[in-house]
Amino acid sequence: MSEAIEQVRNLGPKTAAALAEVGIRSRADLEAAGAVEAYLRLKARAGNVSLNALYAMQAGLMDVDWRHLPDELKAALREAVDTPRR
Repeated sequence: MSEAIEQVRNLGPKTAAALAEVGIRSRADLEAAGAVEAYLRLKARAGNVSLNALYAMQAGLMDVDWRHLPDELKAALREAVDTPRR
């Protein structure tokens, strides 16, 4: 059984609840969508979502503290969410 989204490292209760509202209810769901897609879903639903949520989701998938993500990875994540989707 996959870990509940509330149990993923770095995700607080608000982010976990928001993710559940966009169909991401487990670690497996987050892995399938990826941090960028999950972030874009949150942005589409709520509008005002901090980049820290993006970093927290990516770091959670990597099982590291979000504050320890390399700057290069953060930059790549920012670029990915800023690039228009076709």
